[in-house]
Amino acid sequence: MRWEGREESDNVEDQRGRSPLSGRGAGIGCGGLLLVIVVALLTGRDPTQLLQLLQGVEETTQQSAPAPQQAPPANDTLGRFASVVLRDTEDTWDSVFSKAGRRYERPKMVLFSDAVESACGLTSAAVGPFYCPADRKVYLDLGFFDELSRKFGAPGDFAHAYVIAHEVGHHVQNLLGISDRVDAARARMGERESNALSVKVELQADCLAGVWAHYAAGKPGLLEPGDIEEGLRAAAAIGDDRLQRMGSGRVQPESFTHGSSADRVKWLRQGISSGDPNSCKTL
Repeated sequence: MRWEGREESDNVEDQRGRSPLSGRGAGIGCGGLLLVIVVALLTGRDPTQLLQLLQGVEETTQQSAPAPQQAPPANDTLGRFASVVLRDTEDTWDSVFSKAGRRYERPKMVLFSDAVESACGLTSAAVGPFYCPADRKVYLDLGFFDELSRKFGAPGDFAHAYVIAHEVGHHVQNLLGISDRVDAARARMGERESNALSVKVELQADCLAGVWAHYAAGKPGLLEPGDIEEGLRAAAAIGDDRLQRMGSGRVQPESFTHGSSADRVKWLRQGISSGDPNSCKTL
């Protein structure tokens, strides 16, 4: 991809270097406890009441204090790349939604490291990139790109862009009301049925990522020869069957949650060839 110099998104929140656990359960410390005892002795007040008061002030201060701003790395190539890709998905979905008579609500993308707190809970980077429908944000640890290249054998800028576009695809599903309908249906299902439904959701997100890629391919100078193949290789690399073979050596289709390599490639290709979200009928 020739992404350098292209416009970046205004919807990136950089939380790299922040700990989502900072401030949790910090307590008042030994010094604070000693102060409570001294004040209680001098005033004759109940020390437990003073302790509760001090804790309440501390909690209020922690809640009102703004999170410290972290400067991005000096040579933040991956951060800029992710921002450029997000902006391109914004332009694409702005246009697609406008043609359908709707307004596209752009998601935020949160860059984090190690772990992050979202409206969906505290999540480790080990789970990979994810979308939280509760706060309508895409969460991305940029270290996943290195893992995608080294561990899964899917290097390349466009392979990384596909990952972002897939998570944005989940945002599109959320805006269209698909996520709510799926959650309601899953609540009535057993584990096997729920897994099968999850596969359909993920394959649709792959197809929607392909819709973005269709439009990206039509922009002069953005894609390079071999980029589409990079995306298809990435989709194949993270199929459930391949991941299970790498992990346990056994493939258990009933436990799939994202789809086989072949199906992921199929639906990504479907979106690329059609450029039409209405063709992504996995559900």
